[in-house]
Amino acid sequence: MRSPEVMSRARGLSDYLRYQSILPGWLREFVILMTARQWSQSYEWNAHYKLAVDEGLSAEVARAIAEGRRPEGMVEEEAILYDLCMELQRNQGVSDATYSRALDRFGEQGIVETVSLMGYYTMISMVLNTARTPLPAGVKPALSPFPH
Repeated sequence: MRSPEVMSRARGLSDYLRYQSILPGWLREFVILMTARQWSQSYEWNAHYKLAVDEGLSAEVARAIAEGRRPEGMVEEEAILYDLCMELQRNQGVSDATYSRALDRFGEQGIVETVSLMGYYTMISMVLNTARTPLPAGVKPALSPFPH
């Protein structure tokens, strides 16, 4: 709305990552929720939580992410992506061991698409946070801001 050309151009990336990525739906939504959590972005969380659960992500795993803790009982693919995403967000890079595990399971394309999902939803979270985009009427925030 405030820069239609930017969002129009970003739409193609969003469409590919959300609907054509080689990552299965539950893992795409898992990455989106982790990114929304990192940015304390309740609007994105609200938009993607139900999609994530409908795609097969455990509500318990999502709850742990919302609370800012490592989920227990993750399947192997979730644990690999959790480590990749958390390391990248916290360290601005990933260890050789984490990269190797992700490469063995998802290949180079899967890693690039995971990082691209994070990057796209980081951009969206930054825009929404800066614009102070409110939740829909009657919806309570599911995320508390992280302490600084």
